[in-house]
Formats: sequence, structure tokens, C-alpha cells
Amino acid sequence: MFSQIEKRYKFDEFHGATLRGSDFDAKPMVLLMGQYSVGKTTFIEWLLRRPAPGSRIGPKPTTDKFIAVMHGDNDQIIPGNAVSVDPEKPFHALNAFGTNFLNKFEASQCNSQILRNITLIDTPGILSGEKQRLGRNYDFTRIFEWFAARSDMILLLFDAHKLDISDEFREAIDLLKGNDEKVRVLLNKADSISTQQLMRVYGAQMWSLSKVIQTPEVPRVYIGSFWDAPYQNDEMARLFEAEQKSLLSDLLDLPRNSAVRKVNELVKRARLVRTHALILSHLRDKMPVLFGKDSAKADLIANLDREYREIERATKVPLGDFPDVNRMRELLREQDFTTFEKRSDRLFQQLDEVLTMDLPRLMKFVAPPKASVDTNPFAEDRWAITPDMKKVYDEIFITLNPTQGRLTGEAAREVLMNTGIGIPALRKIWELVDFEKQGKLDSDEFALALYLTEQVKKGKPLQDELPTPLVPPSKRKTKKVNPF
Repeated sequence: MFSQIEKRYKFDEFHGATLRGSDFDAKPMVLLMGQYSVGKTTFIEWLLRRPAPGSRIGPKPTTDKFIAVMHGDNDQIIPGNAVSVDPEKPFHALNAFGTNFLNKFEASQCNSQILRNITLIDTPGILSGEKQRLGRNYDFTRIFEWFAARSDMILLLFDAHKLDISDEFREAIDLLKGNDEKVRVLLNKADSISTQQLMRVYGAQMWSLSKVIQTPEVPRVYIGSFWDAPYQNDEMARLFEAEQKSLLSDLLDLPRNSAVRKVNELVKRARLVRTHALILSHLRDKMPVLFGKDSAKADLIANLDREYREIERATKVPLGDFPDVNRMRELLREQDFTTFEKRSDRLFQQLDEVLTMDLPRLMKFVAPPKASVDTNPFAEDRWAITPDMKKVYDEIFITLNPTQGRLTGEAAREVLMNTGIGIPALRKIWELVDFEKQGKLDSDEFALALYLTEQVKKGKPLQDELPTPLVPPSKRKTKKVNPF
């Protein structure tokens, strides 16, 4: 059904190729980004405990290709054109970037234990000034964006001796918006400076990075020297070793959460497909029948933000689901609006059923195994919401596309309103469950809200304060921001 709607509304011409089975079967991907000579290839060698086939390490920019380091029984290098047509590998969509890029892409297969669980994407070192443009006859930043959307973790590597961020690196990092929860920072080659210098470098690096990654939450930072050579300065050896263990632990945890992430990406794609179809059908309806088509098209493109707001008012689809307006303008300039399909209520109804029913059911098959539960009825942290109940609530939570683990009041409001509970009761429920005073709910708070609506529907009155069995163990009761 997805492919039918995507084909009808030219989704692949705007947002990428149709998904295949290999995209869902693929191992978690880790994308490495950084300026030249920050140690990306050396870091991969440290992880593998051996050089990858075709890897080149040197003081100057030596990696000029995108390299997918994958598991294989025998050492082998597969050229990009061959990789992109392999049905068992998740790179078929890269054909859209053309031969110029595929000539700069390859897969490096080797037998390494860590590659049984993850795939590493090594990238060309990002240069400074005009040097970064020379010799690149493909869309460098668009390709970074493609890999970022499909990666489970994005590692930004920095050299402790190079704190500047080039224009192209800044542009590439800016394209990571929407994938902020995947970003981790590696401050590499930290053993070559003293402890006091490292403190200053760390502060300066975070200040510089904060100008680019403009989010309230700071990415997790790993500090160390990620290679097998002895430390030049062992003052911070214990810290570096602890950081290495922590990073390895996070990498090995990726397969455990990969299935949930893929469902989450599928939900995001379904919402984008719905919004994209609404945009194209809306633009088609705005075109004149006979005369003035060119001027009408120019006006619609120039005032696309106005059309976004009009679609939002008519369909109640939040603006957060809409694609970037400037990029959409560029893509629309090459299109004939009169060829866009009109809105199909039948297809939109089917897509809504996928979002509200089919994808929540899919979560039942990918949810992680239940943790052991304390069966002691006198345990102080025992929660009235059982693990089975919480699992059902979490399935609904994930379909609403939470941002950084939280639902906005707008997203949660729609679901709570659909429970049939009156506004006064919903106001009180929100007051009880919004523990963080942010007007947003995490998965525990959302689960508690749904649980309380069920209790109200059974005729049970709401109390002015939550009794201890209803309070999530990790929460503290405070006054809240109420969207009702």
C-alpha cells in the first residue's frame, strides 16, 4: 500500500527510493563524519583490531570515498556500482545519485567480530575552503543526509589539535537535524596534550559545536585516543580506557534497539508520505484549468509556506510533519503541477489505518524482551501499570513520532481526546501526569495518562493527588503545564 501511494504521488522523485526488504534486514549502521586527519580510518582499525581491506591512513586526506565496512568471510572490496545492485545489501537507493558518486563508493568486507552486529560507514575527510569543492562531481551533503537518515548512530570525530569547523562540515552537520538523538561526539588524539590543555580544548570544542548543533540536549561526548599505540601522555589513561569501554558498550547495544528504530523510521516515512501526498494534491487543485499556469506555479512555489499553513488548517496535520520548505521549492521547480494526482480519500484512509492500527501491531513483534519484574507486593517502587500494559501504551507512543523521547502537548492531545473522556477530566489527568513541567510527556507519563482515562471510563473518580502505586518510580510530583 505504501508503494502504491508513493508511486501515485512521485514520492521517490522528492524523498528517495521505495524501501525494500534488504533495508529492514540490514544490520545497524554507524556513520563516521569528520574533517581530514581526525582519525576516522584509524578508529575503524581500532574497532576491528585489524586494517580493513583498502583502508589508507596518512597525515593528509587519504580517504576520498564513502566506504561501507561490512562483515564477510573473506577480505574483499566491492565497487559501488556492484554494491548498489546487490539485493542483499541496503544500498539500492544510492543509484539515484548517479555513476559519479558510485565510482566514489565501495564496500570493504572482512571477517571481524564486531561487524557481525554493525556496519561502519567511513567517509571522505571534509576539507576547508575551495579545496572541499575540487574533484567532487556529486552532491556531497545530500549523500551525507541519506546515510544519516539510515544510520543508527552518527559519530562526529574531532582532533584535539583542530577545533575549527569548516563550512562544508558545518553544512553536513546542519543536515543531521531530525537525527539529533543518534549523534555522538569523539574528541580524538587526546593523549597528545596535558590534562589542563584537554580541559580547555573540551570546553572550546563544545562551545564551537553548540553553534552548529542547536539543541537543548548536549550530545554524548567520548574523550580519548582511539588507536592501539601507547599513550603519549598517560595522565588520563584511566579516563580514556573508561571512555573506550563505554563507547564499545553503546555500539554493541545498537542491534538490541535496531528493530524499534526501523519501525520508528517507518512511522516517520509514513507520516512524510501522507504529508507529501497532501501537498501535491493541494498544489494540483490550485492550478488553473486553461490559462496562467506558469504564473500560478511561480506564485505557489514562492509562497509555499503559505500553502503549508493552509494545508495544516484544512487537514490538522502538524507543520512538523512537512518537509523543508526551501528544499521543496527547489524540487517543485522541475515539476509540472498539472500532472500531480488529485487527492484519493480511499488511499488516505488506508494510510491512516496503517499509522493508527498496523504499525502499533508491528511493534508487538519488535519490542525488546520484558525485563524481570519484582513480584514483591511490598516493594516501594512497584507500579500499578504492569509490563504488559506498558508495552501496549508504548506501542501507541512510538507511532506518534516522539521527539527526543517526548510527545508534545499537541500530539498527545489528539490521542487523549479520542478516548472519549471529557475536557475537564483530561485537564486533571494532564495536571497529574506531566511531572516535568514542560507540556510534554515521556513514555511513562503518556502510559499513565492512558491508564487514567481507562479508569475514568470505568467510573472511577480522579483523585487530587496520585497515590504511590500510580506514580512512576523515577518521578517526583510537581505542578505542570496543561494544554487543555
